[in-house]
Amino acid sequence: MRHVRLLLVFILLTLLVACGGKIEENISEQLPEFEYTTQNGETFGLNDLKGQWWLASFVYTNCKTVCPVMTKNMAKLQQELKENKLDIQIVSFSVDPEFDTPEVLKQYAKDYGVDFSNWTFLTGYQFKTIQDLSMNYFKTSLQKASPGTGNDQIAHGTSFFLVNPKGKIVKKYDGVGEEGQKQAILDIKALQ
Repeated sequence: MRHVRLLLVFILLTLLVACGGKIEENISEQLPEFEYTTQNGETFGLNDLKGQWWLASFVYTNCKTVCPVMTKNMAKLQQELKENKLDIQIVSFSVDPEFDTPEVLKQYAKDYGVDFSNWTFLTGYQFKTIQDLSMNYFKTSLQKASPGTGNDQIAHGTSFFLVNPKGKIVKKYDGVGEEGQKQAILDIKALQ
C-alpha cells in the first residue's frame, strides 16, 4: 500500500511539474531578425534578447492620447517586476522614428522614471519598417495621420506583448487598463 501511495505522489508531482511554466497564449508569431538604435545610440536587436522573456510596446514621444498612459503603465509594471524579482526585459519601439531620435527617447524615458537596466527604447528605422513589424508580426494597427487634416497623431495599437526566449510573440495584453498589467505579472510569474 505504501508503494502505491508513493507512486501516486510521484505521478502527481510529475504532472504538476509538466504543467508548470505554461500560460494561455493568444498570439503566435515568430519575429524576424531586427537591429535598431537604442536611446543611447547603440545597436540593439533580436539577438540581444535571445534566451530571455521580454515585453514589447509601441509608443512615440509626441503622442497626446494613449502613449503617456501606456508608458506610465509599463513603468508601473517594470517596478512590480522588480519587486517580485522577475527577470524580464522591456522594449518600446517608437512609431515616430523621424522625430524620436535617441536623445528624444532618452529624455522621454527619464520623464517617466524609467530604469534603463532592463528597458530599451528603439528607433533608427523608416516608418514603413516599424509599420511592417507592427502590423505583420505583432498584429496591431499603425497608421500615420492623413496629410492636410491638421492631425499629427499616429494611430497605433495599445497592447503590450510578451515575447518568448526564441523571439516568438506569444501573448498580448491591454496596455492602457490595469487588468493587462495584472495578467502580465501572473503570466511572468508562471514562467519563471
